[in-house]
Amino acid sequence: MDENLTIISTINMKSILHLDLDSFFVSCERMLDSSLNNRPVLIGGTSGRGVVASCSYEARAFGIHSAMPMRMAKQLCPHAVIIRGNSGTYSKYSDIVTEIIKTSSPAFEKTSIDEFYIDTTGMDRFYGTYMWAKELRQRIIKESGLPISFGLSTGKTTAKIGTNEAKPNSHMQVLRGEEKGFLAPLAIRKMPMVGEKTNHKLSLMGIQKIKTVQDMPCELMERVMGKGGVSIWKKAQGVDNSPIIPYHERKSISVERTFEKDTTDVVKLKSIVTAMAENLAYQLRNGDKLTACVTVKIRYSDFTTESKQMHIPFTSVDHTLIETVNQLFDKLYSRRMLIRLVGVRYSKLVGGGYQINLFEDSEELVSLYQAMDAVRNRYGQDAIKRAVSMDSRAIGRANPFNGQPPVIPAHRRA
Repeated sequence: MDENLTIISTINMKSILHLDLDSFFVSCERMLDSSLNNRPVLIGGTSGRGVVASCSYEARAFGIHSAMPMRMAKQLCPHAVIIRGNSGTYSKYSDIVTEIIKTSSPAFEKTSIDEFYIDTTGMDRFYGTYMWAKELRQRIIKESGLPISFGLSTGKTTAKIGTNEAKPNSHMQVLRGEEKGFLAPLAIRKMPMVGEKTNHKLSLMGIQKIKTVQDMPCELMERVMGKGGVSIWKKAQGVDNSPIIPYHERKSISVERTFEKDTTDVVKLKSIVTAMAENLAYQLRNGDKLTACVTVKIRYSDFTTESKQMHIPFTSVDHTLIETVNQLFDKLYSRRMLIRLVGVRYSKLVGGGYQINLFEDSEELVSLYQAMDAVRNRYGQDAIKRAVSMDSRAIGRANPFNGQPPVIPAHRRA
């Protein structure tokens, strides 16, 4: 790597603020029931096969963390309060905080239901950025009642790590030029892009602290870990020029198909709407979204168009959405006329898909969808299909939410 390019890239003039609502699901439940304050609380699937979606700091003291099997969490803390979770409640509070940030910030990115980045570059010319961030935090706490932490630095990585170090319910600034020193003593697993597998691989190389990566030649990291190793090395130096992706709330996602020849082949039609439901569910998960309203549309050969919709609990899992789509199709297709078009639409979308899907009662099911999506991400959307939709033509479409490569985390600490 050109040494001059490295030196230039470290002169980062950006100012990035990262905000994260502390134990968000738990905090929302405590807003509704103050008896949960100061008690170990677990949010997630409530059966013996469920998974922890979020937990209070009191529960974390027992070694419990997000994505842990609920049965294991119960063993670690038998007296914990277990709550199934209400995605509608969490979405409402997320919207409140999003609106506050939207009306206060020049440009912001919402990366999940409870996490935000704000580009505050240039604000020091008019007002102290750190003071502004503290006042924004106080406004969020006052108007929403929720605890929130933030980190302020020159890039996303250092700002996010700063937030995590400031928690719970506090704040931190890492000044320009102090990024390396701040990061150096921290465990390498605290870097956002270092998951369990990467951490294990780095541990086998004798890397436990970020400082070790800082002192290594970049070429060595690239040789061992490829492009991902270069990215880890740069971020360990405190260099992260990742842009803020402006937030735009998408209200719905849909797909339609017009047939070359009108048909009454119900087997074919149900195969196609099943494939549509499955593909759109995959797109929801890649965009970290859920839907609470499903619509099926039919256009007959005489151009008469009819549709039916159903409101459901927030979800992005295939089996629930496919069942709903097929129920709607059965109710809708009553005229037995030739059909020229069918369509499926998901609306009332909210963020936080991965976390909220952990409310499902089966950890195996969550793992199955992660594995299926990982195969699709690598080999294409039609690499895995249900048998009933095997004969349907490809329904694939690009990621409609942000155009970025999908990321499926091994787990997320809420």
